[in-house]
Amino acid sequence: MLGKADPSRRLAVLDGWRAVSILLVMAGHLLPIGPSFLKLNAAVAASGMALFFTLSGFLIVRFLMAKDDVPGFLIRRAARILPLAWLAMALALIVTGAPWGAYPSHFLFLSNLPGFHLIPEIEHFWSLCVEVQFYVGVAALVGLFGRRGLYALPVICLAVTAHRIAWGAHLDFVTWRRVDEILAGCTLALLHGGWLGERPARWLGRLNPHLLMPLLLASAHAEAGALNYLRPYIAMALVGSTLYAAPRHLARVLEARSMAYVAQVSFALYVIHGMLMSSWLGTGDKLVKYAKRPLLIAASFALAHLSTFGFENRFIALGHRFASRGRPVNSVAPAASGRRA
Repeated sequence: MLGKADPSRRLAVLDGWRAVSILLVMAGHLLPIGPSFLKLNAAVAASGMALFFTLSGFLIVRFLMAKDDVPGFLIRRAARILPLAWLAMALALIVTGAPWGAYPSHFLFLSNLPGFHLIPEIEHFWSLCVEVQFYVGVAALVGLFGRRGLYALPVICLAVTAHRIAWGAHLDFVTWRRVDEILAGCTLALLHGGWLGERPARWLGRLNPHLLMPLLLASAHAEAGALNYLRPYIAMALVGSTLYAAPRHLARVLEARSMAYVAQVSFALYVIHGMLMSSWLGTGDKLVKYAKRPLLIAASFALAHLSTFGFENRFIALGHRFASRGRPVNSVAPAASGRRA
């Protein structure tokens, strides 16, 4: 049955999609995919980022739908993102001898905006800038208007896409020309929670994920033209289709323990693999670089494991403890039509 879903219920398929997203990003960055003239590497990486952003928007809004605890939300997000991101930034900025003027924009996650720039060693942090700016924006929205402010997110999503169309921005790193991929995930959370009625959720459940997968890849290709503008909504539809009626064999893959593990270390994988690409492991001509790839991938997973379980999880647990000391929150969502899934 479709309709209103319990926001506290764990959705195992999301771990699978998170694992798929980071594996696509890494594959696009590290592996030769097809003949170079097809430009598939960039499309594969962009597909992974679209999925990653969709999941982020979905999970953030799903949390806020259940608890309009803005301070707690910000504490949890800060504890999840800042320790590793700031450590990586500090190391990169110090090792490369970056000027002091570069530090504020990096540590405040503003370096993807016009007038700033990320140093090459951590240029992949543009996505963290988009994420953090979204966190601040959605926190302000809920802080001002309560959870009903979340209803504005689909409208903002469409406005961002309209802005992209006006600018001809197929694939951009600036927040206001990329954040519709996160906002599409926010919209999916509202659909899944029944806040936008039962009929849209029923449509999502009828979609075929096997048809949406190649369509997402196509929408992320530089030569896809106007199809690029639909990438946020295709990623949303792909993830959404598996929330309701995932084919059994696909659900088995997405819910596998190995995928859950990759999902658990995915943030560290994203941070670390990009930095290692700027190290000795990423140097040399094409033959030498690809000869080093197995070592780079192995080092990325090993360091991500150590980071996740030996470093990040301590801050995450600390953040949860601090957040739980906050004020009591009302966890009753606004009334929505439809039956519980």
